[in-house]
Amino acid sequence: MTPQQGSEERQQKIIVFLLFIVLVLVSIMIGTFNKISILEKPSVTELPEVETIDKVDYATLGKIAIIIDDFGYRNDAISDGFLNLSADLTCAVIPGHEFSQIMSKKANRLGFEVIIHMPMGTTTPSFGEDEFIIKASMTSTEIESRMKKVLQQLPEAVGMNNHQGSKASTNKRVMNVMGTILKDHDKYFLDSRTTKETQAEKAMRALGVPTGRRHIFLDNEPDENSISRQLNLLAEKAKNSGFAVGIGHVKENTLAVLQREIPKLRAQNFEFVFISEVVN
Repeated sequence: MTPQQGSEERQQKIIVFLLFIVLVLVSIMIGTFNKISILEKPSVTELPEVETIDKVDYATLGKIAIIIDDFGYRNDAISDGFLNLSADLTCAVIPGHEFSQIMSKKANRLGFEVIIHMPMGTTTPSFGEDEFIIKASMTSTEIESRMKKVLQQLPEAVGMNNHQGSKASTNKRVMNVMGTILKDHDKYFLDSRTTKETQAEKAMRALGVPTGRRHIFLDNEPDENSISRQLNLLAEKAKNSGFAVGIGHVKENTLAVLQREIPKLRAQNFEFVFISEVVN
């Protein structure tokens, strides 16, 4: 081997060694970068834990559906007070009175659900609504005519419940005729259950009309303490069963209790809903 050949061989070895050193350094740098990237990534188990906590915090304790009966008798600070409540309430408008159509339109415009508070024959004397009241003694044709008339007068209504009606609601034929009209017009029915002999709910379900029932009357006893107790019973029913339906009336004491208690119940995670959300 000549001196020149020996020199070239040494240079090649040096180049190979330097290349090896460079490769080692590059490998070290890549490994370090990957470790840093892994450390910077958030744990995949953290996100589901946060979501689970949020769901628990905002769980609904129960749905409370309240109907306020007898809109239409008055148009004053009391009736307007119910329409200023910060909760979804269903307004039951009784037809044939001075303010019936006014209150139906007003409630609908303000975002409340409107239903017809249908006058029906009762076992006790009643007054007014003579052009609309449905009696067990009427023919099916008469009942159909009155049902269609009230639906035309209150077009904002999405459903119906019975005003009094202890006698008429026990008559299966009457309820079948009413249910057929409601079915044809895509309306629901809420049985106020003014008598335990009512046939309304059974007849409506057989016809395929979305139906529900009243669980608690809020203000049969008109003093505020009694109304508060009834509202607490309604909330307890909602908590145990998932939802509960209560009926109150356009009365000053009922308004005062709801103004005071609704914010408290909402703070406990009770949800106020329209009746259409709980009928089936």
